[in-house]
Amino acid sequence: MEYGSSVLIDRSGRKISYVRLSLTDRCDMRCRYCMAENMTFLPRADILTFEEIAAISSHFVARGVRRIRLTGGEPLVRRGAVQCASMIGKLLDHGLEELTLTTNGTFLAEHAAGLWDAGIRRINISLDTRDPERFHYITRQGSVEKVLQGIAVAQQLGFRIKINMVALKGLNDHEIPEMLQWCIAEGLHLSLIETMPLGIIDDDRLNRFVSLKLIMPILQERFPMVASTHRTGGPARYWQIVNSKSKLGLISPLSNNFCADCNRVRVSAEGKLYMCLGHEAHIDLRKALRTGDVAMLDMALDQAMGTKPPKHDFDLARPATDRHMNVTGG
Repeated sequence: MEYGSSVLIDRSGRKISYVRLSLTDRCDMRCRYCMAENMTFLPRADILTFEEIAAISSHFVARGVRRIRLTGGEPLVRRGAVQCASMIGKLLDHGLEELTLTTNGTFLAEHAAGLWDAGIRRINISLDTRDPERFHYITRQGSVEKVLQGIAVAQQLGFRIKINMVALKGLNDHEIPEMLQWCIAEGLHLSLIETMPLGIIDDDRLNRFVSLKLIMPILQERFPMVASTHRTGGPARYWQIVNSKSKLGLISPLSNNFCADCNRVRVSAEGKLYMCLGHEAHIDLRKALRTGDVAMLDMALDQAMGTKPPKHDFDLARPATDRHMNVTGG
């Protein structure tokens, strides 16, 4: 094989055009479906430098990646996150078509302008409830007021915003119609997400799981909507809400497996390339990068393509991996 000679295509014939890139595994929240209450994070010395993140991004773009999403943990807790976004943003119009961000919104108000200047135009914001007490319970230590302030500032700057809401049975599932109504009023999009079995947590995922197949008839009865062909590069399938600017996205890894057209891989903050969210297998890009030999990085990427599994094997009865969601940002 001639390494690095083509775009990235995995062993199932899927073209990889989207990378989710974690800036840090740290987070200011401890969401119950995502993390245990007491977490151990990577030593700061182990995470990639911004220069290394930019170099890996550039190489992915050279191999056909067109979208990069910055994630965490919470990416904005890392000092200099906006600087890193600016470094990657230089790839826009030079192969990279879009740079986006997923955040919990806590620090968005103070960083939104810098993110806009870096070239980011679209942001996903995790918001599972607008009720202050319920929000604090789910996140263990978050402030919904700060998140809503961040959303308002981002709206004023012109960002396209999608709210990510994890559906949790008996906790926030009753609030989903209200959340969609609020998104319509604010001109935001909403993506509903089924909880995923990643890492050992304190809560019982089985008791909290709710299938989006059960939620949709309730929403369709109240909100006229039509199926949309809109795609953003991720796994969501969209519905356009009639007579509004808002779309409803569904991310349903358990009730409606979406692996057949998977186009993405994930890089952790320490430079591990995960080919699938639901598998532990990974390739060490940091080691390859630090050899200083571009061919070694190409070899690592090609090796990864040869090992990307056809699909995840999620089972709510047991964690699919020991890795928590904060390591790869979902």
